[in-house]
Amino acid sequence: MNRRCGALAVLLLLTPVAAEARPLRVLSLDQCADQYVLALAPEADLALSSRADDPDSWMRQAARGRTRVRPTLEAAIGFQPDVVVRYWGGEPRLLAALEKRGTRVLNIDDATDMAGVRENLRSVSLGLGQEARGAALIAHMDRRLAQAAGGGRGREAVYVTPGGYTTGSGSLIDSILKAAGFRNGVTGPGYQPLGIEKIALSPPALFVRGFFQQWRSDWRGPGRHPVVTRAAKGRTVTDLPASTLSCPAWFAADAAALLAVAAR
Repeated sequence: MNRRCGALAVLLLLTPVAAEARPLRVLSLDQCADQYVLALAPEADLALSSRADDPDSWMRQAARGRTRVRPTLEAAIGFQPDVVVRYWGGEPRLLAALEKRGTRVLNIDDATDMAGVRENLRSVSLGLGQEARGAALIAHMDRRLAQAAGGGRGREAVYVTPGGYTTGSGSLIDSILKAAGFRNGVTGPGYQPLGIEKIALSPPALFVRGFFQQWRSDWRGPGRHPVVTRAAKGRTVTDLPASTLSCPAWFAADAAALLAVAAR
């Protein structure tokens, strides 16, 4: 009887079922990927980036106490992930090695509108086997966007960063402004310098500021120039938290809702 029990125990240890019972091992290669894996697969064995709990991380509380690794080939070999998630992180040598090993790599696209964010959620949640959680985050987005609708009442507003940059059409910021009911005062497409001289001569009707709560962010940048500060006084709708702007993810809808509430 003892011999049979011993043989059965050895057989169970050698079966594939035992190997499959371990948690999914997920490597995140940058801060944006951290947000996705923490929200979609919190029970997985996660290896996060070094910036996972920075002030501009939306999921910074959930990141505390989690494993951190550098996005290098050596770290990836040591961790042996089942899945890798990335937005911009990972050098070409690392990505090539992962593909060669057959590791699944899930890419977060640079979404420029809310539809693109929803597609990111669908693709990453599918790759992690967490479609229900992805659908729940999309539903959260839709609720927040409904709350944001019309808050700006069609008024013109311009986005500005401490570095003095703004953005027009074809960007997620533009989509956030429009979702909150504002008209973007920047007509040219994409990110571009706002210009101190332009602000001095013709200041925007309203400002929406981003990343200003991070005092180390371009602390001597054009966006912090006294001319800009004076122009923005009494014209700033709100300072959007950096954590809502650092990644093309579901919390872009939260940024729109916060902006709309501040405008009302």
